[in-house]
Amino acid sequence: MRLTALFIILLNAGSLACAQTAPVRIPVHDPVMIRQDSIYYTFATGRGISVWSSRDRVTWKAEKPVFSTPPDWAVKAVPGYRGHTWAPDISFHNGLYYLYYSVSAFGKNTSCIGVATNKTLNPADPAFGWQDHGMVVQSVPGRDNWNAIDPNLIVDQDGTPWLAFGSFWDGIKMVRLRDDRKAVAEPQEWVTLASRKRSNGADDTQAGDGAIEAPFIFRKNNYYYLFVSVDYCCKGPQSTYKMMVGRAEKVTGPYVDKTGRKMVSGGGSLLLQGDANWYGVGHNSVYTFDGADYLVYHGYDAADNGKSKLLIRPLSWDAEGWPVVK
Repeated sequence: MRLTALFIILLNAGSLACAQTAPVRIPVHDPVMIRQDSIYYTFATGRGISVWSSRDRVTWKAEKPVFSTPPDWAVKAVPGYRGHTWAPDISFHNGLYYLYYSVSAFGKNTSCIGVATNKTLNPADPAFGWQDHGMVVQSVPGRDNWNAIDPNLIVDQDGTPWLAFGSFWDGIKMVRLRDDRKAVAEPQEWVTLASRKRSNGADDTQAGDGAIEAPFIFRKNNYYYLFVSVDYCCKGPQSTYKMMVGRAEKVTGPYVDKTGRKMVSGGGSLLLQGDANWYGVGHNSVYTFDGADYLVYHGYDAADNGKSKLLIRPLSWDAEGWPVVK
C-alpha cells in the first residue's frame, strides 16, 4: 500500500514537472527578441510594452512592462493614447539596450516612434531601469504620406545606424539616425524601401489598401534582407497576414525579390503564410543564436479562436542565398 502510494506520488510529481516544462504558446503580438547572458527576452505590443523572459525559448515568464505609465510626450503627441504601445524593436550598442516603440491612433497616421534605453534587461540587477528619450520620428496626417510605426534599427557595414519603419500609406521608409541613435541625423536622409499599389482615390489622410508593414532588415553575408508583412493582421480567423522578403547589396536598396522585381514597385517573394493551424502569420524578426538563424513572429492560432501567439522557427538559406523556413 505504501509502495503504491509512493508510486502515485512520484507519478504525479513527474506529470507536474512535464506540465511545467511543456512549451506554451504565449500570447504576443509583434515580437522581438534578444539574449543577455543566458536569458532570452521577448518584447511585444501591449500596455506599457509586454516583456517575457526565458532560458530556453520554450517556457516563458511574464515580466513587468517597460512603462508603468505612458510617457508624457506620447500622450500629448497622440490624442487618445493611453499606454497601449505597439511593435517594439530591441538592440544593444555600447553598453546600452535600445528599445524603439510605436505610439499611434489605430487606422490613422497620427503616429510617433520613441526610444528608451537600459543598462541591463535583468530586473534583479540594481542597474536596471528604463530611461525614455522621447520622440525619434513623427508622422502627421495631411503632411506625411507614411506612418511612423513598426520601427527596426539596422546598422550598415560602415557602422551607420538607420531606422526602418512603416505601415500602409506609401509603404516602408527608412531614415538615417545620429550616432547616439536617439534622433534623426542632419542633414536628413530618407529612403523608400518597399511599397504596394493603393486604389485610386486614397489620399494622404487614408491608410488605403496597400497593406504592407513591419519591416525587419537582417544582414547576411553580402546582402541586406528586407522582411515585410503584407495583407491583414489583427482579425483573428479572418487574418490574412503573410511574410515577404527581398534583398539588396546596400542598406538603402534597391531591394528586389527572386524574380528581380523591386519591392518599391510591389515586389517581394513569399516567405511564409497561414495554413490550417495558423490563420495568418507575420510581423517577424530574425536573429542568430549560437550560430543558427531563427525566425521570430506571431501567428493567429486556429485551435484557439485566432488568438495571437509567439512562434519561433529555424531559418536556413538555399543555394541562391534566399531564406527558407524549416
